[in-house]
Amino acid sequence: MVAAVHSSALDGVAANPALPTPLLVRLIAFDGGGHGPPFQALHRPGLPEQAVAAVLTHPVPGTRVHFAMSGQADAEQRARLAHDPSPRVRAAVADGPEWTHNPRAKVDPLPDAVCRRLLEDPDPSVRSALLHSRHLAPSFLASLLRHADPAARRAALRVWDELTPHARTTLLDDPDPELRRSAALRACPRDARLTAALLDDPAALPEVLRRGLLGRADAERFLAEGTHLVELAGNPSLPADLVDRLAVHPDDGVRLAVSLRPELTEAQRAAIDFTVAPHARGEVDWVAAGIADQDVLRRAATSAHPLLRRAAARSPHLSPDLLRLLSEDTDALVHNHLAVHHPDTPEEVLMSVYARLGGTFSAWMATGHPRFPREGLAARFADHPDGIYRQLTVRDPAAGPGLIERLSHDPDVWTRQAATRDPRLPLPRLRETLDLPELAFSAGANPALPPVEMSRVMDEAGVPV
Repeated sequence: MVAAVHSSALDGVAANPALPTPLLVRLIAFDGGGHGPPFQALHRPGLPEQAVAAVLTHPVPGTRVHFAMSGQADAEQRARLAHDPSPRVRAAVADGPEWTHNPRAKVDPLPDAVCRRLLEDPDPSVRSALLHSRHLAPSFLASLLRHADPAARRAALRVWDELTPHARTTLLDDPDPELRRSAALRACPRDARLTAALLDDPAALPEVLRRGLLGRADAERFLAEGTHLVELAGNPSLPADLVDRLAVHPDDGVRLAVSLRPELTEAQRAAIDFTVAPHARGEVDWVAAGIADQDVLRRAATSAHPLLRRAAARSPHLSPDLLRLLSEDTDALVHNHLAVHHPDTPEEVLMSVYARLGGTFSAWMATGHPRFPREGLAARFADHPDGIYRQLTVRDPAAGPGLIERLSHDPDVWTRQAATRDPRLPLPRLRETLDLPELAFSAGANPALPPVEMSRVMDEAGVPV
């Protein structure tokens, strides 16, 4: 493995879960030469009120921005920056967290009243950030239906399925032409009249051919013209005889699109000559729409089609028997998706993903999974020739201080870092690693680091008392 760029001991201390509140407040107040404190101090769960107060009044706007974007702060804490004098900070509040330390965790949306205030902000960047946020409550989005700004009304389309028929009609009749088109695209799967009208709109054509309620004449016309055939091949309303014609089309992409249709039997799928790319993720509309529907998941998970099994493996709602079936699948991407998405993925699947993809996002998600193994790892991997496996030794609660110290000298830098961050590392060795560039961050983040050492790191970094 190639070593990552390593942060300082101060950054490690900022991330240390055992950092005492007085030292945390001292660190957060740090000016950092105009850059503010290390961002790790601001992206911590459960910041005490003293620390939050220090953030809210910090003179460096970037500090307040980092806190506004923290996935560890709760919505009420972030909302306290909605009145910040800096538009940059208010925009960060409106946009919300970019990531969390636990990608499986949900980010709580801001209260609707705070969102309404931000939507009326005098700075357009704040209003735009809010409307593009991934963390808005459905209740707030639905309330935008009659807002004066077309961009706000367009945001209401994101909860189309939850809107009343009257609310949908209101959006379909909106004075803004772009919004009307977008609303019509939402409604066209069940509306032949809207579909026919959208077929004359070049900007809407690919999407309406993929989703709209097509009349036979229009379907035959586009098939004859040979345009947008991949989209046409996946259209749910396409007549069966036209599906059969596209199933033998010379274009492999068209045949693949046909092979994914939900109404096909397994025999019909097997009769189609299609190719699946090794790294195609398995994004299939009808499976995604039925992500919690056991009948849909069973049809996809038991299919011979690898993209359908990959799509099913993205569901956290698989029943135990389907989870067991997909856990025995030989397709590597099926296992990747299980490791990321399902709460009960078996240990052996998680371990196989880690072994194959160590150092990647999927491997990180696997090791962060609550079912990733811990017991017995030291006996299995402490002397493994591959550092990817030796790192796992540190996860074993039975690993003793002597073994942890030995691993802190390991040839593999990631193994040394994992051992250095472990509270079982003997204190003399922990103090040594504070002065080693590639281990300083891990040493600073070690919960066993005495507060006096944390304070010394701050002193040496010029953090005022």
